[in-house]
Amino acid sequence: MKNQEIARILYKIADLLEMEGVDFKPQAYRKAAQNIESLSIDIEEVYKKGELQKIPGVGKSIAEKIKEFLETGRVKKLEELMKKIPVDIERLSEVEGLGPRMIKTLYEKLGVKNLDDLEKAAKEGRIRRLKGFGEKTEKKILENIELARQRQHRFLLGFVLPEANEIVEMLKKHVEKISLAGSIRRRKETVGDVDILAVSSNAKEIMDIFTSMKKVEKVLAKGETKSSVRLYGGIQVDLRIVAPESFGSALQYFTGSKEHNIELRKIAIKKGYKLNEYGLFMGEKRIAGKNEEEVYEALGMQWIPPELRENRGEIEAALNRKLPKLVGYEEVKGDLQMHTKWSDGSNTIKEMIEEARQLGHKFIAITDHVGSLKVAGGMDEREVLEQAKEIEKLREAYDDIYIFHGVEANIMKNGELDVSNNLLKQVDVVLASVHSAFRMEEKEMTTRIIKAIEHEYVDILAHPTCRIIQKREPIKVDMEKILQTAKDNGVIMEINSYPDRLDLNDIHVKLAVDMGVKLSIGTDAHRKDHLQYYKLGIAVARRGWATKEDIINTYTVEKLQKIFKK
Repeated sequence: MKNQEIARILYKIADLLEMEGVDFKPQAYRKAAQNIESLSIDIEEVYKKGELQKIPGVGKSIAEKIKEFLETGRVKKLEELMKKIPVDIERLSEVEGLGPRMIKTLYEKLGVKNLDDLEKAAKEGRIRRLKGFGEKTEKKILENIELARQRQHRFLLGFVLPEANEIVEMLKKHVEKISLAGSIRRRKETVGDVDILAVSSNAKEIMDIFTSMKKVEKVLAKGETKSSVRLYGGIQVDLRIVAPESFGSALQYFTGSKEHNIELRKIAIKKGYKLNEYGLFMGEKRIAGKNEEEVYEALGMQWIPPELRENRGEIEAALNRKLPKLVGYEEVKGDLQMHTKWSDGSNTIKEMIEEARQLGHKFIAITDHVGSLKVAGGMDEREVLEQAKEIEKLREAYDDIYIFHGVEANIMKNGELDVSNNLLKQVDVVLASVHSAFRMEEKEMTTRIIKAIEHEYVDILAHPTCRIIQKREPIKVDMEKILQTAKDNGVIMEINSYPDRLDLNDIHVKLAVDMGVKLSIGTDAHRKDHLQYYKLGIAVARRGWATKEDIINTYTVEKLQKIFKK
């Protein structure tokens, strides 16, 4: 799919237009880009049907540019802008804190065109001399350049996983066995590449099919047992054909993590075995390797779910037969954060309900923005009451799904919510979240969040660390204090499942689980297509050792109603 590539082009145009000082258009391009990168279908198929303008945010002008790219591989408007403003806007924008206007100043005043120029200017102390920057900003820029370089060539799990699954499904009918491996199988939040393992009696045919897929931009290598391709959008995919007797050991080896595998090999050596991708051996005799279960069993431990294989205590737990029964994908019954046309979403409540029913959900929470967050279309009290009437009618229309009426309230700098208690007491569930003033010191920020958690009407703390993966670092907080306060006040901590949030992350989920804090999964969907992201939240929960009991989305509607009435 070329969805990611087209989205990147539109983001670039948006940033370059903003650098030019153009009003409104940058926001339009960004909205279109966001909607395209989260499309669940191939944009080429949408184009062939003549339905580009049915994508929310895609008007005639943007549709023409998409058409131009799909037909010619170029976008004239982007080329013109890049000629006028010859900066690597994509890479520079990856430096946290640098927006198009700041990049424009750095380009015009210091000739900064790329990351190397930026680093040189910062190291020479030239940035601090610019109006509106200063020494502190310069130091932060230097730190963030390093972070941007570390993130290079990493892709968001939520955008890569659907493509990877599609490839596996397509190849499945031609092979005896097939599986994803590597970090994508462990469901890490970002992945460097995609690893696929297969067993096939006709390796040449499989490699021909794999390297000639429509989504392949370039064949990097082609061999009898291993081929590598780069897809449109930049991700590399490696396919390995392995022997049937080694499939389990190869899958274990290539799934990793490296740290997990090192510990397993140590255990194997202590038992007088040798463990590698070909099998578990006693001398020359293979004693396990056909499947992963027999490899782990031969080493005296439970099979370890891929999400846990990070050498964070899972090996000791497996040796003692004390691994938790992780929450299952089929056990989650609903979604507890989404937005509609009432605030900054693209779909009606009814459309979100219909999509949720298709996913098999038994409940959803409509949680549109309220209060002063006007950029997100925050509703006032009158609108909340009107929305309540609409939800009540829809509840009567559906007997197979329950609709909780919720709101997402903004946590102000002083920890107060920016809406009245009178409004909050009218809804079923209240989410509280930070949307501004992200750079407070840890002590201040912790106090701010704690005050919000202690608010009598708050049920869920949404996207608790406010991070945007690869774009914005998490806020600084004392997470143990936050979690303890949540536990003391019966407040749920959210695992926000939007691909670039995944917030809480797996480390914080594990901490919450250990402390007995309950968790919710919310997609933060702003379009009905986004509702599919709930599976990413489950992946994070599993990586954090969460069980069914830890995740309130597995509860019945009746049990949730009691929790939200606290």
